[in-house]
Amino acid sequence: MQVLDIIFSIAILIMSVVIHEVSHGAVAYAMGDPTAKYAGRLTLNPINHLDPFGSILLPLMTFIIPTLLGGQGFIIGWAKPVPYNPYNLSNQRWGPALVGAAGPAANIIVALLFSIVIRFFALGISQALVGILASIIFVNILLAIFNLVPIPPLDGSKVLFALLPNPYRLQAMMEEYGLFLIIIFIFFVWPVIIPVVEFIFRLFVGAV
Repeated sequence: MQVLDIIFSIAILIMSVVIHEVSHGAVAYAMGDPTAKYAGRLTLNPINHLDPFGSILLPLMTFIIPTLLGGQGFIIGWAKPVPYNPYNLSNQRWGPALVGAAGPAANIIVALLFSIVIRFFALGISQALVGILASIIFVNILLAIFNLVPIPPLDGSKVLFALLPNPYRLQAMMEEYGLFLIIIFIFFVWPVIIPVVEFIFRLFVGAV
């Protein structure tokens, strides 16, 4: 992958995580919590959402380090979490899970929409544009699957804690070591998940 390809991939990632985070805030706002709106986070302006580690350093690390070790690099990351107050949500039981699931759901919707374009209009557009659309689809599927991992602060943890009858002790422990667990997951478990992402990608674009 050339330098320009890496930069382009990170740009796609940034816009995808912005959509992801805005979706969290939009669902929270629809359920009665204006925290994200007051924080200026209900906007697609990426400047308001960038996280120095998750949006820039981590994508570079996940590509460069595996490549240096002789493996295949990939690009993954996140933006600054959109703030919300769960006590403002109209549904106290399932509200946090719905807010958490909104981000991955938005990424899947984006991937589906661009998949429709490839499936029905690929013959009428250039191969370069098809490649761009394919990158958008792949990155959004990757983000959705990654964020569904049940490790704080990823969205899957919110869904997990909503399903458990008494999650507070587990939640406190996992939140304390969340970043460490994510790094372990990325470098030791994530390569096993990549084939799942690739299968879903082929399913979406009709290449299965």
